[in-house]
Amino acid sequence: MLELLNIGIKRDDWVLRNVNLTVEKGEIYGIIGKSGVGKTTLLKLMGGLIDATEGHVLFQNKKLIGPGEKLIPGYEEIQLVNQDFALEPYHTVEQNIKEKVLSRHKEDQKELIEQFLDLVELKDIRNRKAHLLSGGEQQRLAFARALACEPAVLLLDEPFVHLDQRLRWKISNYLMALNQDSKTTIVLVSHDGSEMMGFAHKVIAIAENSIQRIAPTKDVFYHPSDKNQGELMGVINSISIDNKFVLFRPNEYRIDGNKSIEVNFEAAIDTGLMVCNYFTTSKNEKIMLTASMVLDKVKFIEIAKK
Repeated sequence: MLELLNIGIKRDDWVLRNVNLTVEKGEIYGIIGKSGVGKTTLLKLMGGLIDATEGHVLFQNKKLIGPGEKLIPGYEEIQLVNQDFALEPYHTVEQNIKEKVLSRHKEDQKELIEQFLDLVELKDIRNRKAHLLSGGEQQRLAFARALACEPAVLLLDEPFVHLDQRLRWKISNYLMALNQDSKTTIVLVSHDGSEMMGFAHKVIAIAENSIQRIAPTKDVFYHPSDKNQGELMGVINSISIDNKFVLFRPNEYRIDGNKSIEVNFEAAIDTGLMVCNYFTTSKNEKIMLTASMVLDKVKFIEIAKK
């Protein structure tokens, strides 16, 4: 569906270089990488909002035209939700959504407007102008506008940063259903790679301004290429065994076992969903183990990789 061929983007220096990527229809991708590595730039390129210095992008086998050649940048079929929000500031919440469904029959327009107002929970402020909304409300409205376009590709840049946990789950579930029912392709950038577990089908890892790895999400989570990649996907432990560093997630362990590692309990935090247990090893390495209880009696563990 989307193909990036030998992409390079240069500002003062190269932001991205030698990027080749095929985004398949109906897939959900997560992009991880340290700050400044080019994640947001990559999304804007996919949306036709910036030009590549080298290479080109194909969308449905046709060259994607950027702002250098296109009077109004972007494509209706490819929608980007980012921190710019791209709202009509002096139009109301309802008007902002209505502008995206004007091509539909009037009855359909009303139904869609109500559907998206309900999804992002903005019904009570439907007549408030966009510039008077809070950051979280603006983000929710940007979501509604993008979804109202019924895009083939939805690009999301830190989409849940202003949302509380309940709304985050509600919108995530809607997106997953949309992906299943309509085969909408979704590409997500998040500073919290653990958000991608159970959501993204594949992860694209960017480092040194190029794509380093594309793999199923669970593979990247449980088998990162290095510690940096592992940390981008969430909490990971690193300890030395036989002069080699071993990485393992907080749930990748057994109590005791044949190859036991001596640990000393330090503290526990009960999050409600799980208990985070903090230990030090005999080499004074700090690790965290998750469980349904406090593990203050545990003296030995064994790594059990998934």
